[in-house]
Amino acid sequence: MINEMELLGETLVEEKINIARKIHELRLSEIPDDQRQLIPSHIEDEIIKMRANFVGLFGEFLAKPEKRERAYEQIEEWAKETSDYVYKLGVPLDEALKDTSLYRTFIHEVIENTVLTHDMSVKSLLATCKIIDPLLDHAVYCFSLTFVNFYTVNLDNAKRAFIELSVPIVSISDDIAILPLIGNIDTERALMLMENTTKEVGRLKISYLILDLSGVAIVDTMVAQHIFNLSSTLKLLGVQTIITGIRPEVAQTAVSLGLDFSNQMTKGTLKKALVDLKFNRDQNVY
Repeated sequence: MINEMELLGETLVEEKINIARKIHELRLSEIPDDQRQLIPSHIEDEIIKMRANFVGLFGEFLAKPEKRERAYEQIEEWAKETSDYVYKLGVPLDEALKDTSLYRTFIHEVIENTVLTHDMSVKSLLATCKIIDPLLDHAVYCFSLTFVNFYTVNLDNAKRAFIELSVPIVSISDDIAILPLIGNIDTERALMLMENTTKEVGRLKISYLILDLSGVAIVDTMVAQHIFNLSSTLKLLGVQTIITGIRPEVAQTAVSLGLDFSNQMTKGTLKKALVDLKFNRDQNVY
């Protein structure tokens, strides 16, 4: 008497390449011909192999009971590797997940045909569904989770890189540098501002830093506090901070919020700060 579950698993393993190619052709048929021609052949081969390996896992789980003990673990490993590869190819998550229904359709098709060909029991058919369907659902879950994690990490890295670029300290002489700020300053950017600025002034060995706020539309209590903290930190490092370019509406907001700039050196414009700085240094005021 044949082991029906083992036969179903072996048949699925034998058909894994055919299933992978069917899925691949269906997915490619959705892509315009001009775009399809741009896909390198080696990429197509890798994708077909990836699909076949996935289908083969289900065949092994059916054919070998001992494999089922690590079924969910192996599915998770496949999902992590595949989501990494798919993400790097630039395939959107919703497009990648369209494969799910195709896997389910073709895997069940092979199983049903095998059951009918060998006149197997309904019990065997139901038993395979109880193994395959939960694992397919778990694969989708793990794939999606890992894909979103890659996306989040890359988004955070891109945001951090953008913030770093938005804190450009420009050295204009041996001991003077300008830090022009543009846009809104949130907590994350403020912390990055503090970190990058203290590093840069140490590297540049400057004595004066002009902090130009002409490109900052809003200064609230939080922003002011971070500016004060930055100024105090730089003072401990021997650097004098001069704030320029505070807009009239920002100044009015600062007054209404009770923000005190009396102890902070400020100038109306960047040009005024540079002229006064040069004059005062010539007079040995600073």
